[in-house]
Amino acid sequence: MSDDSTVHGEFESLSEQQCKEYLEVAVVGRLAYAGAEHIEILPVNYVYRDPHVLIRTSPYGPLSALAPGVDGVAFEVDHHNDLTQSGWSVVAAGRIEAVQDTAELDALWSSPTPRPWAAGTRSLYLRLTPTSLTGRSVRRHS
Repeated sequence: MSDDSTVHGEFESLSEQQCKEYLEVAVVGRLAYAGAEHIEILPVNYVYRDPHVLIRTSPYGPLSALAPGVDGVAFEVDHHNDLTQSGWSVVAAGRIEAVQDTAELDALWSSPTPRPWAAGTRSLYLRLTPTSLTGRSVRRHS
């Protein structure tokens, strides 16, 4: 009888630079924060502009509650390949708040911005400023 309980593979911690590179290539991530009744985890479109994660959302939706500024927010982006049984995950944790400076907003609107997939007015920019940026990759060996 063979022992199938042992899996061979490796985890690797990602450097800060690798985390930034992965943040730059993806367009969808998950934003996690403490909601009124429970933890909320919502998928969002975003762009990464070192050192910030920028999200464009509705000023009337659930994320608008974060506009005044909230600490302890986490943003996660990942990728996996089922064929190679490999993947990576990056987590940026820190403070999120609305971008309110007029000059900064003008600059955001005139450069590549997050392209929301959801319909509706998406005129609120939220900026996550990470206090920690961590990541891991995994690869399974046969």
